[in-house]
Amino acid sequence: MTIQYHKSGGYYLPNLVLEDTEVQSIGKYGRMRKHYLKEYRPVLYTNLLLSGELFQHLEEIDKTCEERMELLTQQMTKQEGVTEALKAADQMEWVRHMNSIRNRAEEVVLHDLVYC
Repeated sequence: MTIQYHKSGGYYLPNLVLEDTEVQSIGKYGRMRKHYLKEYRPVLYTNLLLSGELFQHLEEIDKTCEERMELLTQQMTKQEGVTEALKAADQMEWVRHMNSIRNRAEEVVLHDLVYC
């Protein structure tokens, strides 16, 4: 393996180039994970970035979080008896319950997957 260098201001610096990566869109949880890694885990962030695994990691986290949110929401909805009948009878009560369920599920997901 040979490393090529270029001269810059009297110093020889290695020619480091990241592999071409596709422009990938990541969702809410992937962006939150990226910010967390950048702010609180800079070594891990740099390692993932330089190895080319950062976007794969962020996509995986985002997908896992979305799946976990859906699963937790379904389980909590069933456990608390929030049904379509409640939605038809009292929409505001149904919205209150669903917002509470989503907030609690998101708190679990953020704690377990994003900020760890």
